[in-house]
Amino acid sequence: MKMIDVGGKPRTERVGVARGRLSLAPGTAARVRAGPVEKGDVLAAARLAGVMAAKRTPDLVPLCHPIALSGVEVEIEVLRSALVVTATVRTVDRTGVEMEALTAVAAACLTAYDMLKRYERGMRIEELELIEKRGGRSGAWVRGRPSRADRPGGTPARWSRRPAARPRPRARPAPAGRRRGAGRAGPRR
Repeated sequence: MKMIDVGGKPRTERVGVARGRLSLAPGTAARVRAGPVEKGDVLAAARLAGVMAAKRTPDLVPLCHPIALSGVEVEIEVLRSALVVTATVRTVDRTGVEMEALTAVAAACLTAYDMLKRYERGMRIEELELIEKRGGRSGAWVRGRPSRADRPGGTPARWSRRPAARPRPRARPAPAGRRRGAGRAGPRR
């Protein structure tokens, strides 16, 4: 493992947008819409948690670079049976802010869950995903639009430093007089 060296890259404007969903019962969503619950204002606490988490991403994700963030916005839409959290993170730096945006959304969803668990334990955090990234050498990427980063293998060939996968060698025939798998411990398959 290693942290990628970004020292030779130029500082450019970069933006990461992520989204996630906390699925909950309609009654729980109604409580959020009605205002503060016993622990306080769910939406305000979740937004603040998202901003704080974006700033602490390198402490949570081991190989992320510490980045000077220029802006973090966390928006929460209350639907009939879900909270949809969207985080937009900006910087002018040598590496992107996709992980900061994803971390912000995850923390906002976790905070809302924590504040609402008294009313419902079956909530689910779902669909945590990067929606968009802009800036840097690879340019812009938007979910749902084809890009070179979406081809099989996940990254453009010029980004990959691993050699192509080699086909596995064929199994050798078992020596005469010996059954395949003989001598192995454990149950036979």
